[in-house]
Amino acid sequence: KDKCIVINSTIHKVEMEINWGTQPVWKWQLLTQMEQSFAMQEQFGTMASGESDQIKKIFLEGNPYMLALTMLVSLLHTIFDIFAFKNDIGFWKSNKSMEGLSARTIMINVFCQFVILLYLLDNDTSFVVLLSSGMGLLIEIWKVTKAMDVTFRSEGKWAFKVQDRESYKTSKTKEYDEIATRYLSYALYPLIFCYTIYSLLYQEHRSWYSFILNTMVGCVYTFGFILMCPQLYINYRLKSVAHLPWRQMSYKFLNTIIDDLFAFVIHMPLMHRLSVFRDDVIFLIYLYQRWIYP
Repeated sequence: KDKCIVINSTIHKVEMEINWGTQPVWKWQLLTQMEQSFAMQEQFGTMASGESDQIKKIFLEGNPYMLALTMLVSLLHTIFDIFAFKNDIGFWKSNKSMEGLSARTIMINVFCQFVILLYLLDNDTSFVVLLSSGMGLLIEIWKVTKAMDVTFRSEGKWAFKVQDRESYKTSKTKEYDEIATRYLSYALYPLIFCYTIYSLLYQEHRSWYSFILNTMVGCVYTFGFILMCPQLYINYRLKSVAHLPWRQMSYKFLNTIIDDLFAFVIHMPLMHRLSVFRDDVIFLIYLYQRWIYP
């Protein structure tokens, strides 16, 4: 579609080159089946509109080495995502204490994952990336129920209340979490305000919804690494990293390395691509703390 020319009243002359020839029956049948398969997948929602063009472009314009690399990267990304989700669920399912873990980071992650998913849906994004982001959001919501006390009420209308666990309220972890969040907010709020003004004045948006969404996701992608810092501060004050889900983080770190290559192979929005390299820095700091702390 990126090679198509839109014909309207302003175009009076178009140069066209038509190539005519024969092809074997098996090749024609294969191409017809592929077109029908792409149409069915788009109808069922398993493939985004225009994603079939990306696949055609890989086969027709790409070289075999790039095709093999794309398949390998996609396979590794999916495998590491599955292992990371599995171990993340296993850790929080058996976790009975929030000692050494940042509860505020979990709540913030839910909001960030939701904004990112809306942004990916609003843009032309690969289904693999959408699936990974959607699963991540569901897991973050479930983690809130394991990390905090969530109560549901149906008195007249449905409502729910989220609060810290009793054991967490009097712990040193909560104190360090509050300190880290407070000091980080001093840097985060002015940056968000400046970025909002910049986005309003110098960037184009389709609507006010697009402006709000792009501004929010821009803040998440650009300054999101700041939201990961409370856990780093808690580790520093406790001088320990034994409370962290290291198996899940190991798969996440491997997935981040794959994402560095994945960002150049699979089509995704620019901001989502840049966020991949931002996560590398945070994981390297986690590995350094793993090295110096017991």
